[in-house]
Amino acid sequence: MSKARLVITAVEIEGITQAEAARRYGVSKGWVSKLITRYRTEGSTAFEPRSRRPRNSPNATPQATVDLVLSLRKKLADAGHDAGAETIEWHLRHHHQTTLSKATIHRILTRHGTITPDPKKKPRSSYIRFAAEMPNETWQSDFTHYRLTQQDGTPGTDVEIITWLDDHSRYALHISAHARITAPIVRDTFGIAAGQHGYPASVLTDNGMVYTTRFAGGRGGRNALENELRRLHITQKNSRPNHPTTCGKVERFQQTMKKWLRTQPTQPTTIDQLQALIERFRQDYNQRRPHRSLPHHANPRNRLHHPTESHPHRQPRHRHPRPRPLRPHRQDRRRHPAHQRPTPPHRHRPNPRPNPRHPARPRPRGPRHQRRDRRTPPRTHHRTQPRLPTQNQHPETTTAGPTSVGPAVSDVLRHHTVPPAGFEPATHGLGNRRSIP
Repeated sequence: MSKARLVITAVEIEGITQAEAARRYGVSKGWVSKLITRYRTEGSTAFEPRSRRPRNSPNATPQATVDLVLSLRKKLADAGHDAGAETIEWHLRHHHQTTLSKATIHRILTRHGTITPDPKKKPRSSYIRFAAEMPNETWQSDFTHYRLTQQDGTPGTDVEIITWLDDHSRYALHISAHARITAPIVRDTFGIAAGQHGYPASVLTDNGMVYTTRFAGGRGGRNALENELRRLHITQKNSRPNHPTTCGKVERFQQTMKKWLRTQPTQPTTIDQLQALIERFRQDYNQRRPHRSLPHHANPRNRLHHPTESHPHRQPRHRHPRPRPLRPHRQDRRRHPAHQRPTPPHRHRPNPRPNPRHPARPRPRGPRHQRRDRRTPPRTHHRTQPRLPTQNQHPETTTAGPTSVGPAVSDVLRHHTVPPAGFEPATHGLGNRRSIP
């Protein structure tokens, strides 16, 4: 029970004064007076606090735009197309000359209950994106199932649909329906697609037996597609087991295609009718439908025939070594040949986008990589005086006392410049330098 209900009940039913109710419940007399006035005017609505929503919002999205967003959502969903915020934003900008951010569209759809939350999905940031740099660099292939419909509307025979997709442009090269997909059918469909668009440099598929027999235990040898790719010197790539996201482009394409097929008013009853629907979808997908993963939401046909430059983050970064600037007005400072340092192939820098699979190598620690903020600067000049000789250099010089274990060490401190009586330092190897007096 809210405190407002307690206060109103105490004043109106028990008959206590407003001041006594304020003291009992620890509130101000002004708040009690306003509450009782509101109760006598509005009734039981005074039990709950008023909404703090502003009376007007000048920057709110117009209601006409909100209705347009909802109508586009329904229209695209009924047609079997993607109806997310990105797709609706593209249609608003190109067909209705209206600019609206994707976040605003998503809030509108969520507010009206048209989005079903699915928090179990893996976030997109966890995936490692990749794409071929040029058309016909890599093709992806996979097949899926679709069930036909009988004349009375009941589910009919299950058929399989094979797809060949260009990895760079997402262009659907070949789609065909068959009763069952076999290795010769995979080879033949590959030849049909290659005859229309040229041969690719590599092929990426999963580990189905119609694509590869590497997990067959060595029985039966290579299948038809493997022999054909080996004959044409085309690289064959296969994803790791239980990693369908490697072939995610063709997997996502099949999801879009089957969603469109299910929304058609007339469901196919034969393979020929299904193939006719597939051709309709293929034309719309390649030539008219915007693709969210392509730059500027271009369609796959434009991307295939007019490949643009890759995204900046996909280009290799040649940062090491840095090019030396041209400074003709400055004197070129060079090191003495005796003081040249070995030039490393590149300087180590931390990776701006760290990858947990490839951690950065530790920074080398050597004499040249010590701390630069030490108090004593390194010695950069030659000694003015030679070191005093040790007993190893002059075995004839001996000192009294027990014999020490290990190499002999001079008992004279290094900062002494005056030798002891009867001892003359050696002058060999000093060149033209003057001997110590």
